[in-house]
This record gives sequence, C-alpha cells and structure tokens, in this order.
Amino acid sequence: MQNTLVAPVGVLGFGVEGQSTFNYLVRNGVKDIVVMDKNPVNLPQVPAGVNVKVCSGESYLDGLKDCVTVVRSAGVYPMSQELFKFQMNGGLMTSQIQLFLEQTKSKKVVGVTGTLGKGSTVSMISHILTKCGVNNEIGGNFGVPALDLLETETADRISILELSSFQLMTLSLSPDVGVVLRVSTEHLDWHKTVEEYRDAKANLVRWQKRAGTCVYLKDAAPTAKIAAESPAGTKYAVSLKDGPSAGDGDAVIDGATLSIDGEKLFLSDCKVRGIYQLENMAAATLACKALGIKVADAFNALKSYETLPFRMEFKGEKNGIEFFNDSYATRPDATIAATASMKRPFALILGGSEKNADFTELSQILVNERPNLKRIALIGATAERMLESLKQAGLKVTANIFPTLEEAFADSLSIGEGGTVIMSPACASFGLFKNYKVRGQVFDKLVADL
Repeated sequence: MQNTLVAPVGVLGFGVEGQSTFNYLVRNGVKDIVVMDKNPVNLPQVPAGVNVKVCSGESYLDGLKDCVTVVRSAGVYPMSQELFKFQMNGGLMTSQIQLFLEQTKSKKVVGVTGTLGKGSTVSMISHILTKCGVNNEIGGNFGVPALDLLETETADRISILELSSFQLMTLSLSPDVGVVLRVSTEHLDWHKTVEEYRDAKANLVRWQKRAGTCVYLKDAAPTAKIAAESPAGTKYAVSLKDGPSAGDGDAVIDGATLSIDGEKLFLSDCKVRGIYQLENMAAATLACKALGIKVADAFNALKSYETLPFRMEFKGEKNGIEFFNDSYATRPDATIAATASMKRPFALILGGSEKNADFTELSQILVNERPNLKRIALIGATAERMLESLKQAGLKVTANIFPTLEEAFADSLSIGEGGTVIMSPACASFGLFKNYKVRGQVFDKLVADL
C-alpha cells in the first residue's frame, strides 16, 4: 500500500466508483473507513475487524473531521470550501485514478480524454490490440472502475482508461500514452469556467515522463494547447488535409481517407459510418503505434471494428430508408459531426432534456451547411427553444414538435424511399427517458417493428 492511504480513510461519494473504492480498501487491509454521501448509503457486508462510519444527508461532509485520507469519487467537486479546509489542516486527498497510476503493474497505461469520441477511441484501441494478440483491459469512465482493474492485472497487460475531466481534475501523475481528442466545452454546470475544464483535461499529459507519448489533434486549438503542456519525448499529431495545418501531421485525414506512414485506410472499407470517426481511428492507430503495433496491422484491425451502441449506429435499411441511431449524441457538437456524414436526403430527430446548451451554432450549420436536411422532428423539454433557434437561423424545411419519440419517428418516415432517418438529439434524454440507452432502445424497436 502507498503511504497516501493513512487511516482512517474516507470514501467520498458512494456510487459505483465509491463502492469500488470501499472494496479496494477492505481488500488492502484498511481497518477504519468513513463513508460519505449526500444520498442514503447501503453498505455491503463488512468483514469482521473493519470499522465503518457512515455520514449521509446534508451534513455528510462532517465525516471529513474523522479522516486522515480521503478518496474522492469523480463526481464530487474537489474545490469545495470543506475539502480545501480538510487539506489545509493536513488531510490528504486522492482519487481512484491517482491510486491506480501509483500502483499499476501494467506494461503500459493508455489514457484517453476529450469532449467527444473518448468511448469510441478507447474501444478502437482495445480492438486493435486484441486483433494483434496483445493482452488489454478497458476501465475508468468506460464502465469498469480503475481500482477493479488492479484485481486481475498482469505484467504483460496494457490498461486503457477513458478519463473524464472529473477524474483528471486533481491528478498529479499521467499515463504512459496520453490521447487528447477534440476538446470544446462541457460540464459547465460542474466546472466553474471553461478554463478550469480544459485545465483538468491537461492533467492527462501534464505529468508525463520523457519516455511517454502524447497523441493529439493538431487542428483543434484547445487540444493542441493541452498537448503543448506534455513533456513527453514523442508527440504524434493528427491533422486534416484541408485544416489550418494543411495536413502537416503524423496522421493525415483527407476526405474519407486516413494516411499514416505511407499506409492508407479508406472509410468505405470499414464497418463504421460517420466521417468524424476518422479522427478517432487516427488517434487510436497512433496510440497503438506508440505501443509497438504496425500501422498496417492497426488499419487491418479497424476494418472489422463495429461502432459502440447508439453512436452513429447503422440500423439497416427498410422500405428504401436508411436508419441511424445516434442516441449517445447528447451535445450539439456531436449532432453537428453526425449530420456531416449524411449522404442522402435526411430527416433528423432532435431534442431532449434541458442542460442550457447553446443551440446557435448547431442551428446555423443545420440551416446553412446541410442542404440534404429535409425534415426535423423535435421532442423533449428543449424542443421549443431549439425550434426558435432554428427559425432565427433562417429555417426553410419542415420542423414540428411532437410529445413522444414514437410520433417524431412516424413523422420522419415521410422522408421516403432513398432517404435517411437519423436520431441525433443534441440533448440528454432525461424527462422522456431514463438515459440515452433507453432512448436508443426505443428507437431500435421502432425500426425493428417497421
């Protein structure tokens, strides 16, 4: 055990990650644990000899006075007055990712962050490594808490972590290979400023060693700025042929073609749809190159890669209409990227719960840069605000508000033979649905029932 875990140890936040931390502490012989969560806490079976104090409700942070060390769950904002005071009084604060990076025995650790594309890139890296016979596991924000990965770790394994700004915010170690995708703005209901959000992202590469590798998008200014903070001796840039860098990168995207080291990958040879996926493929290939995989082998593996559920997922063609399920698009820029891939005339299902996102850019692009957009069906709490934004941008196509996804879907079918229906909501799903997965499942059923 590292000396960062001086007991009593507090578990701050008791969701999936906090419960994983609790199990890790018990496994590693910590005898005095304080569990803190605003919500009611259901403790698992506590082994004999382990003392657990629970603090819940509005005054849950009172538990800090009983702790020497606190393991913060990612969703707990670390800059609160209470946590600042705790540390000023000599308390130690750490996190799952910090502990993992301190204790991992993995051959290499790859970390991926960005506003969009993290999940896809992480799964592409894993797919390439698996196809090339390299032992690997995914964790972090992707589904398996990082400390759970330590249980099954072997020295020949590559650990791949999807990392959010919440997880990166207090980090003082960086992975061997850091991948910084397109970074815009998000979670400003949690982060105080855009600068704080981007500064958190920078921790992915800020503490890299000289032997490390940083992969980044050269044409995305905030991403390039983050990459400049990395002391890694190897930096691989992804650039767009028609972007500001004019294709001056280690990976070059020219239309629907990706070129690295003289090898070419054509999107038309791949199972994924969506031209924006080439950025993720470029980043994944360069990360694998840093791990010793040949580019030709990586490209060959990517041809068989299938998209994650509800991320521009092609659901087939019925009655001459193509269907795409992009329920995971919970932000305007995700929908901008998805609609750029539409080749046929298309009907778009938009809208969801309110996160106070700005729809101005989305509206202007849909109205002025998507000539094949023929129809819009709006749902959810944002529908009226989105419609107003579209009208201000000069909307010329039919756009109607519907109370349910079923009715919006039925309306979209009037795109007719030779057209496409895409659900890419640009909003979260709450209100009408429990989460984006349920929304995606409902869309899938509607297509299947045709």
